[in-house]
Amino acid sequence: MSERLQSTDVPASDADLLGQTVIAVRAAGSALRERFGEVVRYRTREELMRALAANDDTALDILRPHLTRIRPDAGWVEEELDGGALPPGEWWVVDPAEGNVNHLRALPEWAVTATLVRNNQPVLTAVHLPLTGETYTALTGAGAHLDGRPLHVSRTTDLGLSIVATSQARPDEDENVVRRVGSSITAMLFDALVVRTAVPATLHLLNVAAGRIEAFWQFAGARADLLPGALLVTEAGGQISDTEGRPWTPQSGSLLAAAPGVHAAAVATLSR
Repeated sequence: MSERLQSTDVPASDADLLGQTVIAVRAAGSALRERFGEVVRYRTREELMRALAANDDTALDILRPHLTRIRPDAGWVEEELDGGALPPGEWWVVDPAEGNVNHLRALPEWAVTATLVRNNQPVLTAVHLPLTGETYTALTGAGAHLDGRPLHVSRTTDLGLSIVATSQARPDEDENVVRRVGSSITAMLFDALVVRTAVPATLHLLNVAAGRIEAFWQFAGARADLLPGALLVTEAGGQISDTEGRPWTPQSGSLLAAAPGVHAAAVATLSR
């Protein structure tokens, strides 16, 4: 579900917007970090969902008013698990606690993300990792950065020397998608050097953009999972497609983000 917001302010430049977005995700991340440390216990699915929602609400109470103030004409994507295309215009796509279940389990792999999408193209993104203090940013045409330092994808050209990664299917995923994930991991275990499997997707995509790993793939997935990392990888010189090598859009049924030197080989492996 998404909703439109009314205009109350003068739009800033995209570069100014990115700077303000960074402030917002860092503030939200600080609030989540204060909640982090002890494993949150839950015995039922309902208790789990309440705990996840409490984290989301903590971050959204900071993110939403700030982002609304700096871009009041932009729509707001209310449901972070939504996929597919958005209506025309500008939209904030936010994941207030990417890797939320990791946060609840006192695991370090979680982040706060905010991406401005314009006519279904990501324009800018900010991803903050509160436990390390790192902030990854990308602005269309201006490159990808980690705390102001340029990011570049790997120059590796041999899939057999590459570290690759994927995220598991989410709970209640379609059985065909789950089986496809399993078979793709098996294929990559034969062809790649190392295969990493974990959530969330965004952190793998950050690693592709930073040249730490060579490829990431995922079947299905939500806009909030994939848009931030897709923009970061593209602006860092990487190649984005679906797993069959076709152009990727938010409507695609899969995503492959890779260093250019191994992209074709990764497509071949995933297409087997």
